[in-house]
Amino acid sequence: MDFIDLKTQYNNLKLKINENIEKVLQHGQFILGPEVLELESKLSEYCNVKHCISCANGTDALQIAYMAYGIGEGDAVFCPDITFIASVEPACMLGATPVFCDITMDTYNICPDSLEKQIKAVISEGKYNPKAVVAVDFLGQLADYTRLQKICDKYNLILIEDAAQSFGAIQNGKKACSFGHIATTSFFPAKPLGCYGDGGAVFTNDDNIADICKSIRVHGKGKKGKYHNVRIGLNSRLDTIQAAILLPKLQIFDNEVELREKIVQKYNHAFSNKYVIPFVPDNSRSVYAQYALLAKDKIERDNVIEKLSKNNIPNMIYYPIPQHMLPVFKEYPIYEEKFTNSNSYCDRTFSLPMSPYLSEQDQSVIINTLIG
Repeated sequence: MDFIDLKTQYNNLKLKINENIEKVLQHGQFILGPEVLELESKLSEYCNVKHCISCANGTDALQIAYMAYGIGEGDAVFCPDITFIASVEPACMLGATPVFCDITMDTYNICPDSLEKQIKAVISEGKYNPKAVVAVDFLGQLADYTRLQKICDKYNLILIEDAAQSFGAIQNGKKACSFGHIATTSFFPAKPLGCYGDGGAVFTNDDNIADICKSIRVHGKGKKGKYHNVRIGLNSRLDTIQAAILLPKLQIFDNEVELREKIVQKYNHAFSNKYVIPFVPDNSRSVYAQYALLAKDKIERDNVIEKLSKNNIPNMIYYPIPQHMLPVFKEYPIYEEKFTNSNSYCDRTFSLPMSPYLSEQDQSVIINTLIG
């Protein structure tokens, strides 16, 4: 049993993927080849966003977004306490300061109330310039963009959607990667839409920002070519072979989301009386990048993980340590935020195998092990 079954997906798409790779090998345009342009066009259309700029990975996508908006030294970037370090790491590399916010206990996304409290604390202190909010769509679930956009408008902040885990999710008729001023995603193999290496993309409706992002990803080149550099940039381009792999995956993506939802329904029915199951608000769709449950407390969670491991059932914790408690961030300000929800989440969470190709037999083994 695999935590995420990529082998079955490949076998289902083997002929088309191999054909696409062979085509790239034949034409030899390995960097920004025609498949990259085709993928960007189809991703843009899928998300209903004007521009898609692919790049080397999801972390670079965020760095490109930060650089495009001039985020740097002296700026405060607000981020949920529960996420992977990549959400804020590029901002730190540019000299900005992360300010972590507590999460909500329903979707585990950034809490708008905590966000506004932290913004006010930064303004009151006067040391940093409030600049941007990085809303991470955690576990495949979109953040509360209605409230977040209002807060960002109120304080004149850039709203960045980190959709590394949520590509394909929907909120009030809008898809992930279409919220905020700019959005980013990741094509890491384990993501809902993943390639066979690293990959990422930036999404925006702003023509000027799109041009800047395209420049940044190729060493800050200008309109006259790669030797006409107009800004400091990165070397961050999606390989053509990875684009060729993603194209057939995108064709079946919505069907895979439906398969995930069927597994979630079975999981939820089995576990709802014993654990806290994932909550999805009305008018929303999660893509369940991971299926996370909450146990009663840390002791019960640890016992569950031990039981799963003894029965050779893969499991993970997304994530065991809140960002504010990581050694790298121990000197950063927390402004009296207690992080009650994020601390509780980290003590109680555990995730089960989740992929569109998880067999019914494996589903039954998982369920019987947990509720038996």
